[in-house]
Amino acid sequence: MPSHPLDLAGRAILVVGASGGIGREIAMLLSELGARLIVSGRNEERLSETLGLLSGTGHRIEIADLAESERIPQWIKSITSVSGPLNGIVHAAGKQVTLPVRMTTPTNIDDVFRTNLYSAVMLAQGFCQKNCYTQEGGSIVFISSIMGFVGKSGISLYSASKAALSGLCRSLALELAPVRVRVNCVAPAFVETEMLKHLQDLLLPEQFEALKQEHPLGFGNPRDVAGAAAFLLADTGRWITGTTMVVDGGYSAQ
Repeated sequence: MPSHPLDLAGRAILVVGASGGIGREIAMLLSELGARLIVSGRNEERLSETLGLLSGTGHRIEIADLAESERIPQWIKSITSVSGPLNGIVHAAGKQVTLPVRMTTPTNIDDVFRTNLYSAVMLAQGFCQKNCYTQEGGSIVFISSIMGFVGKSGISLYSASKAALSGLCRSLALELAPVRVRVNCVAPAFVETEMLKHLQDLLLPEQFEALKQEHPLGFGNPRDVAGAAAFLLADTGRWITGTTMVVDGGYSAQ
């Protein structure tokens, strides 16, 4: 047992979607807690920036496109052949689109679900391969969204994909409990990332202020979400599986 329940020293964790935003902040916090990280994304330049922000040593980057979900299990095999078995995986990559249902096509549906859901399933499958997770088990954390629980006009596809993640984690948790692999989600509301800045540019000032007022504690910070992910990965979460931790500044309490 580590000296502190949040101590991740000696643990190898793959963070997918670590090029920026919440994924980058998760990687930074996990490194501060002692984890050895494999950070992944599509943009090598931005991943290298993330790598430079990590504490400690022994970290590396892996370039990958989660849209090619059928390749993920073999990709996990290749990672663990170098790094050894993983203690955990964080799926922080995601795609958000604003698209009215009357304009939605099957291609749009497949595109959103391939990134947000298909990849999550295949990451779990890859993690559970022989020699890909430690003998003690491990922890899988999916970054979902409060929009999987509440509605908002124009983001039906995104909401559906995030709701599906919560359902996935409940059943996977039961399936993988015998091998001591825990599966949980973190569901944030609006967090101060590049995505929120882009949304601010699209809205009128009064609209953006109204959105902020929907969060009793104000907009979140990426570190707020990172803390929840770290809690679930560390021994603090050793008796937690199949749940979605809501981190939304009170957004869903109204």
